[in-house]
Amino acid sequence: MEEVLEDLIKLVGEAFPFMKTVDEDYGQLEMLDDEGRDTYPLTFPAVLIDAPETSWTGVGGLDQRGTCRVRVRLVLDCYDDTHWRSGTIEAIRERERMRKDLHVLLQGHRVGVDGQALVRVSSRFYTWNHGIKVYETAYELAVSEYIGKETVAAGDVGIRIRPALEL
Repeated sequence: MEEVLEDLIKLVGEAFPFMKTVDEDYGQLEMLDDEGRDTYPLTFPAVLIDAPETSWTGVGGLDQRGTCRVRVRLVLDCYDDTHWRSGTIEAIRERERMRKDLHVLLQGHRVGVDGQALVRVSSRFYTWNHGIKVYETAYELAVSEYIGKETVAAGDVGIRIRPALEL
């Protein structure tokens, strides 16, 4: 699902140039406290994108269709003091605006020329170490892989097998 990741990283990076990090999610957030890991520093605000799972069904021959789950994490440092008397409670509203703007960009976005639209299926918000807030949203989209390969049976039979669906 690398083409999905590439498409979405480019889309988000171009739409939100103020993001310090827009990247494939390979566990950067979880590595923050692991000084023994060699990785690029995670700077905020950040968007981390992953496509951790695709469920596949066969459509004939070697061709398959699937449902790909895409996880997008908006990661923000929350150094603003947002308690009632702080005078900076609007920082909560600003974080929500960023979350919503990201969702509006992604919801319905079609990956590739003939791609299917992203549809939000779940979301959750949680805090992380060091005053970090994570807005995680999962989307799903239909994907296809057409092998487009002919195979010839062994021996003198000469049967040709073609995929049921061809592009």
